[in-house]
Amino acid sequence: MTVTDQAGGAASERTGLRVTYDGRVHPAEELARGAAYELFSADEAPGFEWCPRPDGGHPWRRFVHATEVEAVHGAAEPTDEADAPLLMPVHRARGWAYVHQLSQRPAAADDPTLAAVRASAVVRPGTRMMKVLSARQLAGYVRGWLPHGFCYREHDVAHLRTPAGMAVLRGDPEGGDVAYALRWRAADPADYDVPVGPVHRGLTVLPPRDRLGPPVLGTGFVPSNAQLVPEFVTRDFADLPMPANATLLAYPADGVEVVLYTYQAEQRGWLRLAGPQWRHLLAAVPGLAADQEYVPTGDAPRSTQLVGAYAGVEYEAVADQPGGFRVLAMTRAARYPVEAAARRLRTATWRGVPCLVLREEAGWLRLRLRRPDPDAVARTGAQCHERGVYEVWAPGAELTDDRVVDLPYPRPNA
Repeated sequence: MTVTDQAGGAASERTGLRVTYDGRVHPAEELARGAAYELFSADEAPGFEWCPRPDGGHPWRRFVHATEVEAVHGAAEPTDEADAPLLMPVHRARGWAYVHQLSQRPAAADDPTLAAVRASAVVRPGTRMMKVLSARQLAGYVRGWLPHGFCYREHDVAHLRTPAGMAVLRGDPEGGDVAYALRWRAADPADYDVPVGPVHRGLTVLPPRDRLGPPVLGTGFVPSNAQLVPEFVTRDFADLPMPANATLLAYPADGVEVVLYTYQAEQRGWLRLAGPQWRHLLAAVPGLAADQEYVPTGDAPRSTQLVGAYAGVEYEAVADQPGGFRVLAMTRAARYPVEAAARRLRTATWRGVPCLVLREEAGWLRLRLRRPDPDAVARTGAQCHERGVYEVWAPGAELTDDRVVDLPYPRPNA
């Protein structure tokens, strides 16, 4: 259910969408292009919550993932390429419960069955990615933060629509009556990594005193008693350039998805879309004026940049998937598709620890650890700002191997 139609029961009656779940047929609303459904019931049923509707009908509801339903009737033809669901090898004695149990056991990270399920969660150019935010983090993104750290495919988390349900995806301990999220389209799979294997083993052994949020299991799945959600991290925990049309969202307790802001790449700022009836959702966000129509981020220091080549000349570029990469220009006529694209960032080493350089102020550099582990955290004194993200200030004169790196994308506009 989105802000465009709050009367879910009435809307499902008009569209004729019906979903069979647990042997019963329910009127339903499609979520995230069919990745999940909101089911409605006139009577109390197991797992359904009381949530009266403005039209007075079907006061019970439940959010379910598409993989949980038995049949869908009356769905519209898809207008967008769907992401692949998780796939599990068929086995008579090993079902979902067995795979979920494996996903919660760090010792099972190399299990072939678990590895096969995890490998089926694929990021492609244009995949919608999600990062759940606290109110503090939302304020940071409005002011210019870039996507980084742990994130998820929207397809895998579309059924988590309330603050309580989304708590399992939060990267810091802050909660509240409203959950916030950043949604964007992936520019390329090369920007993401799966937190499994030797490269990420240090994350799994960080003691509780040195981390925020839930532990990293090393299986590639979220720690959860009830969810099987594959997780990703941005490669090296680096910031990613903000793609065109990224959105900042709010989810109050009733499960409505409210689009708060959308990113205007050419203007380097966020345009507010939520109307006056939703401004109370921003009350807990520090330093943000709920009635401000447009929030520019052009003066915010940027730790990464998307560059592209057109006719032999380098330009700043923007990812606009699924259409590819184009020149970042104010006029439509100058928004040429680029012939090559790369993500540019700055790396360095401090005290033998590989880092990303986020910004520089008066000879001091803000660093983020590329491979957090107990030894790197101890040597640098880095502080955990959210799950897996460790940052520290360092004197610029002490850095070694300080350089700007271009990471090319393989096939722009393919």
